[in-house]
Parts: sequence; structure tokens; C-alpha cells
Amino acid sequence: MDYNFKTDNTAEEKTASKEALSSKGAEREFNQKPTPAFIGASWIALLAGVICYCTGLWNSEMMLNEQGYYFTVLLFGLFSAVSVQKSVRDRLEGLKVTDMYYGISWVSVLSAVLLLIIGLWNADLLLSEKGFYGMSYTLSLFAAIAVQKNTRDKSFIENKEKVPENK
Repeated sequence: MDYNFKTDNTAEEKTASKEALSSKGAEREFNQKPTPAFIGASWIALLAGVICYCTGLWNSEMMLNEQGYYFTVLLFGLFSAVSVQKSVRDRLEGLKVTDMYYGISWVSVLSAVLLLIIGLWNADLLLSEKGFYGMSYTLSLFAAIAVQKNTRDKSFIENKEKVPENK
């Protein structure tokens, strides 16, 4: 994973950077914490998506078991999206993630999205309602990934600052 976010590198610096990163044990430069604005926007998007989705369920005229189905699909999707983000990030940072867990995480996300699509396809709802649930679900999954990424980035930088570098 290349954490070098400098955009004004010359071609020589880019080549030297790639060679340094390709060697084992090379330290990766990453010193940009997520801004408070982006962290706040991510949390607001997550809360907006989840609250809108749940408010739509609460106000719907679905049977209780249908509402429970859609709520469970939301929780399953949020958990599996965070799990995928964590396993992808762990692999990029060189932490061991088994292929089985990595595969299960991806299958979980795809299953959650597929369950929502099948549920909405077969539901007796207006197209606008189906679109509302689909968009609030998508917003929630994206925001959950962004919140997890921000949390991980912030923790990575704070831990890096606590440990003095021996250079």
C-alpha cells in the first residue's frame, strides 16, 4: 500500500519511491490524519442513511416481519461492509488475514446487497419507495466504510506519533 500522497514528485522521485516501497520492510509515508470536517461528514452521512432507512421502515405499511427483514439486511450490510474494509486494510498493511475470512467478508457484502435487491424487487412498494430504500442503504454502507477508514487512519497516525522513530 502506497501511503505517499505527495503529488508534486518528479519522475526520478517517483521511481526512487517505487523502488524503496518494493523492498521488504520499507516504511511507508502516511502522515495525514483525516480532517475533522471529513470525519464529521462521514458520521453525518452514516447517521442520515441509517435514520432515514429506519424512519422509512417505521412509517411503512409493511408487516412487522417485512420490517424486520429489511432492518436485519441493513445491520448485516453495515457489519459486512466494515468487515471487508478492515480485512482489505489489514492486508495492505501486511497484517495476516486468512483467505477464508477475506472471501467470507466479500460474500457477506454481496449477499447483503443481493438480499436487499431481491427483497425490493418482490416488494409491493412504489418505485419511489424502492429507490428510497436502495439509496439510503447505499449511503449507509458507503458511510460505514468511510467512518471505519477514518477511525483506522486516525488510530494509525496517533500510534505512529506515540512511537518514536529510530533513525
